[in-house]
Amino acid sequence: MHAANPARGPRPFLRLLARLALGIAALGAALVASAAPKAKTSYDYYLTGNPADAASSQPPRSPSTLLMGGGSDVDAAFRWMIDKAGGGDFVVIRATGADGYNQYVYVMGGVDSVESLVIPSVEAANDPFVVDRVRKAEALFIAGGDQSDYIEFWKGTALDDAIRDLVRRNVPIGGTSAGLAVLGQFDFAALKGTVTSADALANPYNRRMTLDREFLTAAAMTGVITDSHFDERDRMGRLLAFLARLTNPSDGWIGVDAARGIGVDPSTAVAIDKGVATRLADRDAQGVDLGGSVYFLRPSIAPTVCEPRQPLTFRNVLVERLSGAGSFHVKNWTGAGGATTRYDLSAEAGVLISSQPGGGIY
Repeated sequence: MHAANPARGPRPFLRLLARLALGIAALGAALVASAAPKAKTSYDYYLTGNPADAASSQPPRSPSTLLMGGGSDVDAAFRWMIDKAGGGDFVVIRATGADGYNQYVYVMGGVDSVESLVIPSVEAANDPFVVDRVRKAEALFIAGGDQSDYIEFWKGTALDDAIRDLVRRNVPIGGTSAGLAVLGQFDFAALKGTVTSADALANPYNRRMTLDREFLTAAAMTGVITDSHFDERDRMGRLLAFLARLTNPSDGWIGVDAARGIGVDPSTAVAIDKGVATRLADRDAQGVDLGGSVYFLRPSIAPTVCEPRQPLTFRNVLVERLSGAGSFHVKNWTGAGGATTRYDLSAEAGVLISSQPGGGIY
């Protein structure tokens, strides 16, 4: 009789049991992991179209900027941006909201994808994924919302650097409402909420008159401060007050000769390409123009009275109103071939006075 071989006894069976136990444990861990929610990112991302990065078929050779005055989106303005982009990826950024622009822009055709990024914090604005998607955009559009969010969350971040890089590479950049507000060299920051024209004219240093500078500065926007929803919300007075603050010698933000203002009515856009601005608006089924006007402001002298708790006196601000076809030369700050209506506007002790027949300020 042979002695029993210890290697053939109960030990192999125990090893088998051990392996089964490890397998069951691993399977359980995998099931738990798959059921666990994914880690929440600091941003939201929405994609319509091709997820792969796509390059423009015709990279833009000249700088272009789109300013939209809020209200109804202007189809013609988005088509203009798509054309300037030459295809590729159309990126929308915002601090609130979701993917409202994705399908709207995508069905227009001419783009490989539409991506929306909701960027509601400094952390999100420094996220490598967010920055990468923006850097690879062939067109960038800043949605409406609250411009104080954009300034507080985005300024001085990696996202800020990425947008500046797009400007340097002539990538078309646009914005509506709050998105328009941050495209100039100077911005109404709205850090303490909005301000009415009446309050701005009565006291150009009231607590709601929060201004900011050197955030983005899109192409052709050097020296410019913008405003949207212009005639609808009666914002001519506050745009004059913004310019008065910028050119007030005691503040020293910019000289009178270099300061400019642009106001855009709702459902209206101004497209600037190679320094030439044209007005864009949609038409209804009967061919009626649905847009308003674009106002180009240039001060001629520094404000006479621009002090805290004092009504504003600021005289002889030249206004050129572009209401239809034609163009405006941003570099020379003048309408081409009679395309604009020109008049002077002054603030006298907080009251606006216009040189137009009837005294209309718009």
